[in-house]
Amino acid sequence: MSATGGEQGRQGATGRPRAFVLGGARRVGRAITVELARAGCDVDFSYHTSEEGAAETVGLLRGYGSDARAWRLSLSDPDAAGVESQKIAASRVTWDVVVLCASTYDATPIERLSAEQLMRAYAVNAASQAVVLGSFVDGLRTSVQRGGGAVVTMCDVHAMGETGLPRRGMLAYAMSKAALVEMTLVLAKELAPSVRVNGVAPGVVAWPESGPDADAAAQARYLARVPLGRAGTPEEAAGAVRWLALEATYCTGQVVRLDGGRSLG
Repeated sequence: MSATGGEQGRQGATGRPRAFVLGGARRVGRAITVELARAGCDVDFSYHTSEEGAAETVGLLRGYGSDARAWRLSLSDPDAAGVESQKIAASRVTWDVVVLCASTYDATPIERLSAEQLMRAYAVNAASQAVVLGSFVDGLRTSVQRGGGAVVTMCDVHAMGETGLPRRGMLAYAMSKAALVEMTLVLAKELAPSVRVNGVAPGVVAWPESGPDADAAAQARYLARVPLGRAGTPEEAAGAVRWLALEATYCTGQVVRLDGGRSLG
């Protein structure tokens, strides 16, 4: 594990709310870190391989007055992720917000699905996220923010059984994200009343950079089924996270669908 951003404010001396974003260096994760910094938080975040993106994000956050640090963290091994995340959690006395945004998104048709693919998706999208969050629970319980500590998970509207919107060829991803939804609901009860746990379930807020969903024709077919007729944006997802984390103080155990109406059928 390595950290980018220096030693300033390691014990939260600024008095600002303290947030950690798992997977905050790029795309939706970066939008979330920036939104929390704009809302007045000191923001630490993790990244896996995008060291340059992490350094850029630290600069953006500091532009909003945030005492920001970036931490390299792999989620492929839940036990190792737990050990490393304990070091991150110990770098500050109190935590007010934890956002679980890291994700792996790979096509896995059942006829070519391997146990390795299945377990990798589960490790990154669910198991490691639960273990990492466990490292921060004591810090979250000490939050003096209105509403107490807050956890926000980034789920997926296509991996929520009640919506009836499963996507073909994405079995490993969908199974792992469904586990994350269940984790959100279980922990909302387990961590109450001192910590609130909610989720955001996007449809599309950032198209994949490669794979079938990067194809313009496939995107047009998807949007034809979205009542609002467009994809969302990372900034809209970040706004929903900010609301749940900092403003929705009587809200726990909820997974907010951010899908332009796609879940209406």
